Amino acid sequence: MRSSASNPPAGAVIDDHAHEWHQLIYVSAGLIRVWTEAGSWVAPPTWAVWAPAGVRHGMRFVGASAFRTLYFRPDWWPDLPDECAAVTVSALLRALILRVTAQSALDRRVAVDTAIATVMLDEFRRSDAPPFTLPQPSSEPTRHAVALIAEGAPPSVTAGGLAQTVGLGVRTLERRFVAETGVTLGRWRRHRALLGALEQLAVGSPIKTVAASAGYSTSSAFVSAFRSLFGATPGRYFMLS
Repeated sequence: MRSSASNPPAGAVIDDHAHEWHQLIYVSAGLIRVWTEAGSWVAPPTWAVWAPAGVRHGMRFVGASAFRTLYFRPDWWPDLPDECAAVTVSALLRALILRVTAQSALDRRVAVDTAIATVMLDEFRRSDAPPFTLPQPSSEPTRHAVALIAEGAPPSVTAGGLAQTVGLGVRTLERRFVAETGVTLGRWRRHRALLGALEQLAVGSPIKTVAASAGYSTSSAFVSAFRSLFGATPGRYFMLS
């Protein structure tokens, strides 16, 4: 097991790439957005993102971040996941990640290192998934709709408006979206807006500003939606992170 530690500045980007080893992507401070062809994740210090060997992915750091990542040799751990996923990071898993990145690597010939790796992988395997991911649709019209949202289509633009722009009926667009992503278009948009809010909050944007950009008419409505998804108010969430 190898590791890497760095402190990228706010806004730093690592373009699409792949590794021959599995990677556990983690920031112990700050926030990171990770994307693949299958989906995207925003991970604060309470989450990590798993990128299997050979899967292309890119990253962008939101705010000044403490990047701590681990690499697992596939032929030594053949039973690890073969798809990208986000996982929750327990206090124990966090401590183990920081321990390994502080010493650069684990050597299987060293008994203590083997014990650390065993406990870490056991803790990783039992980690729960975070509240949601942001799966990407596969067909051209649904990808076009997602691109319109990403390019800044405001929450006031309805599903009907998106459907008209991409050349589909609204019911067809909504049906295809569920079939391709497993979630409704409305739910996907709300989740994306809250992920974006998480990034804005991480760099210190005021609640009122963040709430408006996420499509909420009041700060209290935004805080309620945030708590419903993330399990805590924004202030409490970042205190826990």
